[in-house]
Amino acid sequence: MERQMKKVADSVTYQTQVVLNSDLNTSHRLFGGTLMQWIDVIAGVVAQRHSCHVVTTACYDHLQFLSPAYLGDTIVMKGYITWVGTTSMEVCVESYKENLKGERTLLNRAHAIYVALDDDGKPTVVPGLILETDAERREWQAAELRKEQRKKLKELESAPLA
Repeated sequence: MERQMKKVADSVTYQTQVVLNSDLNTSHRLFGGTLMQWIDVIAGVVAQRHSCHVVTTACYDHLQFLSPAYLGDTIVMKGYITWVGTTSMEVCVESYKENLKGERTLLNRAHAIYVALDDDGKPTVVPGLILETDAERREWQAAELRKEQRKKLKELESAPLA
């Protein structure tokens, strides 16, 4: 049976949040953990849309906070698939602060790995990815590099200390 293929655009997902009092840390800025929760939700939806399966978070490879957000700010997030393996997928979520003129400032860019699960909770094959643009091909190449870095780091971390 031939593996199903999907486009990046097939699973792109947007989410909008307004920063409320309950989202603030003691510095009166958006609490990083709250933003991470929002990112995990949108990334999980992207992975489920691509795979048509329940998914589980395997790891966050990269999560960088670039700018703060404050009470009342509008946060716009975009999630999309950047890479797929046999059972796993990398999702990028870009988070922006949007002002009243619609201008956006990048707050955070995160890359997460998800694994698709079958009805028994075992990893299952996901559709391949059709890359249509140069930007999508660059994202794929960058994801391949991140995958290699994770592999090397895992080897280093599993080596004996002495």
